[in-house]
Amino acid sequence: TAQFGLHYGVGNRDGQTPIGEIEKVLNRAWQAGINSLDTAFEYGVAESQLGLAGISRWRTISKIPAIPDKCPHISAWIDSKVDQSLDRLQINRLYGLLLHRSADLLGNQGDRIQHSLEKLKEGGRVEKIGVSIYDFYELEEITSRYVIDLVQVPFNCIDRRLIDSGCLTRLKQIGSEVHVRSVFLQGLLLMEPDSRPEYFKGWKTLFEIWDNWLLTERVDPIDACLGLPMSLPGIDRIVVGINHLGHLNQILERMTTKAPLLPDGINCNDLELIDPSRWKV
Repeated sequence: TAQFGLHYGVGNRDGQTPIGEIEKVLNRAWQAGINSLDTAFEYGVAESQLGLAGISRWRTISKIPAIPDKCPHISAWIDSKVDQSLDRLQINRLYGLLLHRSADLLGNQGDRIQHSLEKLKEGGRVEKIGVSIYDFYELEEITSRYVIDLVQVPFNCIDRRLIDSGCLTRLKQIGSEVHVRSVFLQGLLLMEPDSRPEYFKGWKTLFEIWDNWLLTERVDPIDACLGLPMSLPGIDRIVVGINHLGHLNQILERMTTKAPLLPDGINCNDLELIDPSRWKV
């Protein structure tokens, strides 16, 4: 729901989604059997817009911001952020609460943070607690120290670290629910070659392989981007950003559990490409 509160995504040409369109999207998604929402404290007015639209029947996952380094009262700080999110969302509890900066658990205050999250579970305000991961090296240490119910990780046709690192196997062994995001890489994998920003010229060969494969094999990029994660039983949810009802309908029409036979040469571990927070666009 980032687009519900911000002008978000390199491929977003429509801007922030207005409340009337949000209501249409939610109604259509629910009719299609979708029951989960991903949002965050820092997604602009997304939580408030969802609250206005009415989401009491949905499984809602939100994320609390990075915890200040010298926060004297961590439990009170976390409680206040959760209270604010629940008030904006106009619901009484969250299905999932994630740390937006997973590294917070690896600092000196990690035990206090985890204890505060566990208290929210015990109090019934949150069903599952977890982390939103950007750095896969952090994940192994976090899961070795704490019980993590829910993990959100990046995964797409170009960025396959979730599988290659063995993290997916590890997460399922410890019983974590796995949500993958960035399956379209903020829309980059759906863009026509001429419309990609200049920044991505640095990976010209990779994108030439991708574009030629889509063309010669007559593969719809949405099919490829959704087919890969949907074919993996260890993945519980796929997080997709929606700009408008037509966008949602297009995705619903292309959903498939058939894994694409991807071409060689597009699997990339270069963070300057696969981590959108590093993009200079």
